[in-house]
Amino acid sequence: MNGADALLSTLVANEVTACFANPGTSEMQFVAALDRSPKMRPVLCLFEGVATGAADGYGRIAGGPACTLLHLGPGYGNGLANLHNARRAFTPIVNVIGDHATYHRQYDAPLNSDIPAIVAPNSLWVKSADSPDAVAGLAAEAVAASFGPPGGPVSLILPADSAWLETEGRPVIAQKPVRPAPSGDAVEAAARAIRAAKKPVVLIGGQACLAEGLAEAARLQAAEVTVYSDTFIARTSRGAGVFAPKRMQYFGEMALAELEGVDLMVFVGTTLPVAFFAYPNRPSVLAPEGCETLTLAARSEDAIVGLTALADALNAPTHGPVQPLKLPDAAQAGKLNAYAAGAAIARHMPEDAIVCDDSVTSGAGVAAAAATARPHEVLALTGGAIGAGLPLAIGAAVAAPDRKVISLNGDGAAMYTIQSLWTMARESLDVTVVVFANYTYRILNVEMQRTGAGEAGPSAKKLLDLGDPRTDFVALAQGMGVPAVRCETAEAFEAAFAAAMAQTGPTFIEAVI
Repeated sequence: MNGADALLSTLVANEVTACFANPGTSEMQFVAALDRSPKMRPVLCLFEGVATGAADGYGRIAGGPACTLLHLGPGYGNGLANLHNARRAFTPIVNVIGDHATYHRQYDAPLNSDIPAIVAPNSLWVKSADSPDAVAGLAAEAVAASFGPPGGPVSLILPADSAWLETEGRPVIAQKPVRPAPSGDAVEAAARAIRAAKKPVVLIGGQACLAEGLAEAARLQAAEVTVYSDTFIARTSRGAGVFAPKRMQYFGEMALAELEGVDLMVFVGTTLPVAFFAYPNRPSVLAPEGCETLTLAARSEDAIVGLTALADALNAPTHGPVQPLKLPDAAQAGKLNAYAAGAAIARHMPEDAIVCDDSVTSGAGVAAAAATARPHEVLALTGGAIGAGLPLAIGAAVAAPDRKVISLNGDGAAMYTIQSLWTMARESLDVTVVVFANYTYRILNVEMQRTGAGEAGPSAKKLLDLGDPRTDFVALAQGMGVPAVRCETAEAFEAAFAAAMAQTGPTFIEAVI
């Protein structure tokens, strides 16, 4: 056994059985060891941002980490944006980052870099296995650290000689942490404050937005306590039979207008809400002036237990309101727009589907119709770094191969990680990709007005327009092995999406809106 064998055997012993990889020379011992570790599924990604985003999607659905295999500092750097999203989603991921042999570092070869400094901002834990005998123990430590709580990416640096040298190390089992329950004092304080408030709000996020948490939050709503969720949630249930809390508005002034008169905000699995960006003469904090705030359950605590205890303390009903099953009555006709596409998606999306949402300005059209669709789950863009929708779908499909995965993307966002399509085809993943093609960064046109920068002139428009030349998404998808169709009418999209839901394997729909 060498260090690479020790690493893989420890990962597999701790139920880390998927590896999203873009390896290089320093990682060849790990690659070779995969042939001796059949329980580890290797998934090649043509860009590191695909590998890291896929590990994020996997971890959100599986509830435990996948690993990535990245080539030194530059390889990690290429995957940084989706690790930023994963950190904001609190997704457990074990990044394995190859490095030069320990004795070779001193010579500052072209690929040499300060890997610990590069990975630190988006890693809960960073260590380098500088001897083969250290590999197994550090691998187990990394797995445990990835769970947090509340969890997140960790980085294990593997020098080439630590991978190729022999070791007698055996697999080490990680001691996984357990989320503590909120204190009884926190529950009593929240219940007391809610009873005394004129217009209380409970804001939920993270673990509280899982199915079990929503069921308990619905009890609070039934007790006439208004429940909001964070704007962007790592994983949540939606559709028929599911409680639908109000969603914190994206634009700060809209959020504050809706929260007017609220005198208490209780946080469960989240923290004080803030505006996504700063704008001239607009507030950063999205809580009304004079509103009292308190935390029932921190992100590191068991938010579901906290919600249950709070509902019990308020003598809330045992069940709360849930969404009915109400599908759009008939297919829409005419020119395609996001709402017509959303209606078709809601009509044909099967129960237990997973929606990976990076649809930017088109997302509202889908969310409106899907609110009463068959029950499904949604993985959102938690960190704001677009380009997550395609890789998330890869990871979700690997974690749950028996579930239909739907990836919703803006056209600009899709181009960040378009290489994902190749991996979907190679792995025969059951993913239906929808790209909403409006040939512009529409959200940036909106934000240019909101920041007070004024109307876009000829030069500014060159940085906001995607239509010259227009990307041929159908050709791109087909060139990477994914069957594809372009839809310009509601009827065409309806037919294409229905067909995609009736078959297995990757498919691609360009929705021209």
